[in-house]
Parts: sequence; structure tokens; C-alpha cells
Amino acid sequence: MSLSSQMVTNIFLLSRVVAYLMTASAGNFYQHIDVTWGGQRAKILDGGQLLTLSLDKFSGSGFQSKNQYLFGRVDMQLKLVPGNSAGTVTTYYLSSQGTAHDEIDFEFLGNSSGQPYTVHTNIYTQGKGNREQQFHLWFDPSIAFHQYSIIWNPRRIIFMVDNIPIRVFNNNEAIGVPYPKRQPMRLYSSLWNADDWATQGGRVKTDWTKAPFTATYRNFNANACVWPSTSCVSTKPLPVNGWMYQELDVNDRKKLKWVQKNYMIYNYCTDLRRFPQGVPRECKQ
Repeated sequence: MSLSSQMVTNIFLLSRVVAYLMTASAGNFYQHIDVTWGGQRAKILDGGQLLTLSLDKFSGSGFQSKNQYLFGRVDMQLKLVPGNSAGTVTTYYLSSQGTAHDEIDFEFLGNSSGQPYTVHTNIYTQGKGNREQQFHLWFDPSIAFHQYSIIWNPRRIIFMVDNIPIRVFNNNEAIGVPYPKRQPMRLYSSLWNADDWATQGGRVKTDWTKAPFTATYRNFNANACVWPSTSCVSTKPLPVNGWMYQELDVNDRKKLKWVQKNYMIYNYCTDLRRFPQGVPRECKQ
């Protein structure tokens, strides 16, 4: 049985659209990233396949995505500052603009040699954060590249490390908790000095004899809705935008529980000293 010419044409066009959506925002840093500060401390190398940010005593450095996104999955592979990185912070986050901004944060707090990095996560809605969770990693993130992902859809935000979920923030607007869903965000990243708080509450300072400190990036991919277009939003899940409907299956929930049991070192939802009148509403869900 043969397909009609119209069916063949439709299948061909659909495959072209799917292929375009899968590749349109992937890959080359020259095409998708603008260096925003730090001058020559930020370098795009290997024809756009690699990017490095450096920090010295005079300045750090940073970049942002050319596009803004309203929902999507953003992946980046990072290799963090090796050795004694105390006092340094490497950030990787989505953010809108303005005083009532939304933000979804990965921050990597440096360490003295032999001590684990702290992965600091936070979520801002309408300018308000205070939703911190912190983790140690089950590997040394300065030896090799590892993938850090933010999945952001109308129902939930999922933080992932090497495709293992470490945190989920659900949409709880039904109980009055604001959720970021109206403001488009760019991807930002920076490497900067925060030795007044980053390592052991600021007790361990940056050792500038170890400068410059360098973090390395590769394989940026934003499988996302580019603002103001919403062409990748569909009422039915496609392989390219499965993130729009993504939730945790049984195996994902087991992995999340494993991470939070063994590697979580701070959770705002259990900090009764900080919230003596009761933890935020989303913590009770």
C-alpha cells in the first residue's frame, strides 16, 4: 500500500519542522551568546564550540543568550574552577528584567582544595526569592564536564544534573504562591568574586595567588520557545518539546529522593528559625 502524495508531503514538512526546532537553538556560542562584561576574560574558542569565563583580582566576566525564552529546556555542560576556588561563584541562570523579575538559579559556590562545591539553587517570582536549596555533588565538577539543565514549563520547574533531578518547584498558584509564567527570560552566566559570603559564610577568602580562576562551557542547547514567538508550543507533545509536559516518573522520583537524602545540605522549607511563623505555603504541599 502506498502513501498518497499529500501524506508524503505532510510527513516531509513535519520532519523538517521538527528537525528545525531541535537544532535552531543548539550549539555554536557565536550564534547564541553575547559576552556582556569582563572583556578578554570571556573567550569563545574552537570556532564557537567552547567558552571560558575567567576571574582575576580586577574583574570577573559573564555572558547572556541572544534570545529570550518563555518556557523550555536549557542545557549546558560546565567544568568548574579547579583547585582552591574559595570565594568564587560561577552562576548559570534564567532571569527576566525589572524589580519584579522572575529568576531560576544555579550557583556554584567555590571551595578550598579538597572540599566539595556547593550547588545553590533559588527561584524568584515577581522579585521575591528566599527559596534556597543547596546540595553537594556526588562527583568533582572541576575534573570533567557535566550537564546542568533547567526545565521550565507552566506546571513545574525541574533542576537536573546529568539528567538526574535534584529539585522540583511546582506551580502552586491555586494556593496563592506566585509562579513564573508571564515574563520571558534570558540565560545568563558569570564568574565573580563573592568571598564576603560564598565559602563558609565568608570565613574563607579568595586566594588571589591562584588567579586567574577559569570555568569552561560547552554544548549549550536551548530547546525552548523563543520570545515573542510561541511556535514551539503545541497542544500535543512532540519529541522536541516534551519538556512542556514533563513530570517525574517513578525512576525520576527515586533519583530525586536519593539526591535529597544524601546530598542536600540546606532546604528553606525546613528552616524553622528563618520562618518562625511557619514555612512558606508551597512547603506544605
